[in-house]
Amino acid sequence: MLKTYLYIPEHLEEKITQTAQNQNKSKAEVIRQALEKGITAVSQQGTVSAQAMLRVAEVGEKYQPRGPKDLSANLDKYLWGIEQNGNK
Repeated sequence: MLKTYLYIPEHLEEKITQTAQNQNKSKAEVIRQALEKGITAVSQQGTVSAQAMLRVAEVGEKYQPRGPKDLSANLDKYLWGIEQNGNK
């Protein structure tokens, strides 16, 4: 195990101390557990949206939806019924 020093705000130190007392664990153990859970959550943040986009692409491939060829250029027209010049 490696030794690491870091600065934390007082309110976080209080939470760590309270959690350690409540769980009858050392502060070091509480910090290690929090880091383990936190780093897992942080590392998955970027991949969740990528996974969602991959699922959308899979649905598109499976059902082969058809739509207008100029959808990106005329999105407001198709979505809201508004022409580019502002007319409905």
